Amino acid sequence: MTTNHKNFTETDRVFYSDGFNLAQSAIQKGITTEVLFQSIETMYEAIDGLNDSIAALARRQNIEIACTKGCHWCCHQAVFASSYEIHYLSEKIKQSFTPEQLKETREKTIRKNELTSALNEKEVLNYKHPCPLLNNEGSCSIYFARPVACRIYLSTNLETCLSFYYHPEDESVYPALMDFPLRAGRMMNEGFKSALKEAGIESAEFRLEEGLKIAFAPDIKLSDNQ
Repeated sequence: MTTNHKNFTETDRVFYSDGFNLAQSAIQKGITTEVLFQSIETMYEAIDGLNDSIAALARRQNIEIACTKGCHWCCHQAVFASSYEIHYLSEKIKQSFTPEQLKETREKTIRKNELTSALNEKEVLNYKHPCPLLNNEGSCSIYFARPVACRIYLSTNLETCLSFYYHPEDESVYPALMDFPLRAGRMMNEGFKSALKEAGIESAEFRLEEGLKIAFAPDIKLSDNQ
C-alpha cells in the first residue's frame, strides 16, 4: 500500500520522520540482521515510551487505561505485521523458547493459519481465535518482541473490547482505542518501512500466523509424515 503523504498531519510527519530516520541510520551503518534488529528494538522502545507517557497523562486526567496483564480479548483478533517484524519476532521466539514451546507454538500457528487462510478480508477482521503466542495464563509468551500492532492497541473501556469480541458482526461495536498512540505507532512504522524501500529492501505485510508459519517452516519437524 502506498503512503499518501498529502493526508499527513504535522504530528504524523514527526513520527513518520522518526521511523524513517531510524531505518536510514541502520542502512548507513550497513544493514546486517543485527543492525536491523537493533533499529527495530529502538523503534519499539520509542513506542513503548510514548505509551507510558500517554498512560501517565491519562491517569492524571482520570481516564482509565483498560489494558492490563492477563486481559487478552484483543489477542483473539487479526494482527498484521511487516516482514521485518516477523523476522525479528520469529528469531526471538527461537532464541527464547524451549524445543517443546517452539513445537507447540508452531502447531498453534499452523492451526490458526489454516482457519484464517480460508476467510476473506472482512471475515479475517471479524474472526476471533487465540493468537498462537497467547499462553495459558492469558499473557503474551514473547511480550517484549510483539509487533507494533500489539503495542499501539490501548483501550479505555473494557466493555467495548468484550462487545467487539462477542459481537464482531455488529459494525457499530468497536473497542474504545486511544487514537494518538495508534496513529503515532503506525506512522513510525510506515516511515521505517519507507526508508528500507528506498534502499531497495522490500517488505510485505502478513497476518501474524501466516508470517510465523513461513518463518518457522524450515526449523521444526512435527512428525515423520508432516
